[in-house]
This record gives sequence, structure tokens and C-alpha cells, in this order.
Amino acid sequence: MKIRTRFAPSPTGYLHIGGARTALFNWMLARRYGGVFYLRIEDTDLKRTIPGAVENILDSLRWLGLDWDEGPDIGGPYGPYVQTERAALYQQWGHWLVDHNKAYRCFCTAEDLAQMRAAQQAARKWTGYDRRCRQLSDDESASRAAAGEPYVIRFKMPLDGQTVVPDLIRGDITIQNRQLNDEVLLKSNGLPTYHLAQVVDDHFMATSHIMRGDEWINTAPIHLNVFQAFGWPLPIFAHLPVILNPSGKGKLSKRTQAFTDDGQQVLVRVEEFQEAGYMPRAMVNFLANVGWSFGDDREIFAIEEAVARFDLAKVNPAPTQLPYSKLDWISGQHFQAMSPLELAQAVRPILEAAGFEVNVAALLAMMPAMSVRLKRLTDAIEFLRFLFEERPLSVTAVELTDKKMAQPAAVQAFRAARDFLAQVEPFTVETIQAGLYPIGEAATENGKAGPFLGRLRLAVTGQPVSPPLFESMVALGREPVVARLDEAIAILAA
Repeated sequence: MKIRTRFAPSPTGYLHIGGARTALFNWMLARRYGGVFYLRIEDTDLKRTIPGAVENILDSLRWLGLDWDEGPDIGGPYGPYVQTERAALYQQWGHWLVDHNKAYRCFCTAEDLAQMRAAQQAARKWTGYDRRCRQLSDDESASRAAAGEPYVIRFKMPLDGQTVVPDLIRGDITIQNRQLNDEVLLKSNGLPTYHLAQVVDDHFMATSHIMRGDEWINTAPIHLNVFQAFGWPLPIFAHLPVILNPSGKGKLSKRTQAFTDDGQQVLVRVEEFQEAGYMPRAMVNFLANVGWSFGDDREIFAIEEAVARFDLAKVNPAPTQLPYSKLDWISGQHFQAMSPLELAQAVRPILEAAGFEVNVAALLAMMPAMSVRLKRLTDAIEFLRFLFEERPLSVTAVELTDKKMAQPAAVQAFRAARDFLAQVEPFTVETIQAGLYPIGEAATENGKAGPFLGRLRLAVTGQPVSPPLFESMVALGREPVVARLDEAIAILAA
């Protein structure tokens, strides 16, 4: 069987992290077996369509590195890949079902349906369409349609027995047909509902696997019956596990923006993760772990490695928490694996977007020290601000001293450090460290350099949180370091 998977988003919102996981698994399966991954835009819900959503979805997929072989922007042999451009096909096959006694015209108005629902609720009965138009004769149905009376097309669901949906992840899903409604397939405006469009498109686009979130499980029996009514072969169904909030309390819903869950910020749109400073390689590594396991107790891997092992049958159907703390750890591991040049190239645009004029040599010098400290690229803004921001040293004399290092000793040590740094050659981490340790040891009561070096780092960077001292000095350069120490000495001696 030729593997053909698809991601079929609706432009009623931007790309949600759950949708990104679905797209990733479909992409991985196609790449694993040399198949085709295609993109289809399901835009028939015109009232809820958001301008710009399609572009956002495509940009988010590109950022994640999920390329598609066919789609609305590149075409393909099964196009068009936008559902509103396929309306004639849905109308043809919707009416085919009516002509073959598999569906019927329903002339009930919105008011009829509201009254029906109210009566059912008042009688405390099951609410759903009561199939009144299913009883119309063919002649009456045809004559009312010919007279121009508006109608929808409803599917004739089997009234007894059961439907069994074979699911590659969950096994057989069985539902009694009496629990299923006669769903609308074609609306009165000529556009299809999800049920008809999905089945027609998945057939004519030769989809081999229908892989989607488990929120669509309740539609699977409907779609299976429609496939069978057409006499078309069934694709393979696979419903991915539900994604829970990081706390495990409830499903991660399709919110429009970040929210707070048990005090933790929860990002939901792919673009929010991008803006937060995560790298695409970390994101796809993270998402691949949501419901599937690489094996060998490995959680860090390149996506190409995961593709070679991906097996849809090994996806765990159990609900899965979205461990954002794990994302930060995964992200940090990927930063550590990057070369200094590669990391500098990733960090530079973040700093420039924050308004800094970046000294490339200084940035590159900081990368070995920063690689073990970053969880997100945006962390670099506060860490490295001192390199690119001119501002007076805003600390007090108290902050530049320590209980193990009185103010007179601090003044003496800062002056000694300043004079040493003004002439030491070469100006490297090794020579700076070798010269400053003895100065720090002499300045403290217990003979340990740590208290002095900590205050020296505050004086050089002006930041309570900053990269290591010696690397910061080398990156900043001799003259700026000496100038900042002069400021610190003036504060201490005042």
C-alpha cells in the first residue's frame, strides 16, 4: 500500500500545539515509509474562518520543518487542496447518495429543528433529529426540491445493529447504530459538512491513513458508514491520545492564546513557542515524545532518528500530559549540542529584535558558557544585556562587599584587580583567572576567592544574573572592563 497521510486543518484558528503533534505524526509516518504527506485546507465553515489563519498555519508548519509533498501552495495530482474549491465534487456525491437511497433531502427549517429539540427536552427524551423527512416519498421529496424549497442532504444511518471501527492505536471501536444520528452531509448553501467532505476527499486523494486527535472518535462510525455507502475501501483509522494540561487536570483545549495552569504559563499556539525562543528541533523532539516513545530510554534525538523508528501501532492511546518542564530540559540539551557559531547565529536575531547592536565577536565568545545556561533563546536577552547596553553601574557599596570581605579590603581588592586587568597579556580566560584568584583569596577573611569574584562579576556586568565572570570579561574587552571597575571603585570609596 502506498502511504499517503494528510494534515487537514481548518482556518478557524491558528496552529495549536495539539494540531502540530497530529501533523508531526502524519509527517513521520509518510517519511518513514517513503510515502506522501499532503496538506488540505478544510475551509467550508465560512462563518468561523479567520483571515490570515491559512498563512499562519503554513508558516508554523514550515518553522517546525514539516514539509509537504502536495498542498494548496504547491499543487499536486489530487488538487485542488482547498475544500471550497471542490464544492462541485461534494454536490455530485451528496446527490449520488440520494439517488442510490443512501441519503435523503431534509426540508426542516431552523425553527422546525428548534421546536423539535425543545419538545424532546421537555419530554426528557434523547435529543437529535427525529428523521421525519426520511419518511417522505421520493416523489414528494423531488417535487418539493423542484419547487425551490431549501433543503439539506442527510445520511441514512443504519437503524439497528452496530458499527465497528478498526483503529490501529485503540483496537476495535464499537458503537450501536441506534445511538447515531442522520447527520447532515450537504448544507443548503451547497457546501458540505465535515462528514461528507472528509470522506470524499480522503477517497479521491487516496489517503491511506486517517490519523487525527481522539476528539474525532465519535465521528469515525459516521464516516465508516458513509465510506461503505459509497462502496469505497476504508483507509486505516488511528486516533491519537488526548493531550492533557501540564497539571494533568483536564484536556489541553484549543484556546486562542497562552493561559495559566496551576501557576504555570501554558503556551498553546505554535507561534507562541517560536516567540518564546524555542528552537524547531527542540519542539519536534518534544512533540514526538507526546504519546510515542523513541525507545532505549532516550528522550533527546534528532527528528531524522525518530522517523527511522516511528511505528504508529506503538503510539500509546492513554491520555498524555504536556510536560512543559520537560520541554525546557529538551531545549537546553539541544542548545548544548550546538556549536558556538550555530548558537550565536540563532541568538543574534533575538538580541537584535530586542534593540541591541550586536558585536559578533563578543557574542561568539560567550556561546560556550551560554550553551549550558539557555533554555530558550530569549533567555539570552537578560544574560547578555551587559555586553551591548551602555548604562551607568547601578549598585551600592553594600552590594559590592561581603560579610567575609569588609569595605576597606574590597576597595583594595578592586583596585588590584583593575590594575592587573589593565595590563595582563594575553587577555584570556586562563590568564585572567590565574591573576584574579590570588587577589580574591587575599581579600577575604577565610581566604576563599568566591565572595570577591561574585562582587567583581556584579561590577563588570551590572546584573545579578549573568554568565561566568572570566568569559564575560573576555567578551566585553579590556577597556570596558577597566572602565566598569573604575565605576565600582568610585562607589566603594565614596
